[in-house]
Amino acid sequence: MKFFFSLALIALMTAAPIAAQAPASKDDPELLTLIKEVQAQQAQIADNQTKIESKLAELAETIRVARLFAGKAGK
Repeated sequence: MKFFFSLALIALMTAAPIAAQAPASKDDPELLTLIKEVQAQQAQIADNQTKIESKLAELAETIRVARLFAGKAGK
């Protein structure tokens, strides 16, 4: 997943300077709209990844506590 983020970031970084150096054309507003949309999607994906990692940490802690109680119960 991190590879995808890196690849998308590299693509955005390389596309932005090319668009800035190109002469003005009718595609520029469309390109800027697409770049903003991709950036928004990437921010949402990063937020979702953070939420997933948080839930996994909670689950790991719950499993750890359950194992402690199971060990004390003699099972």
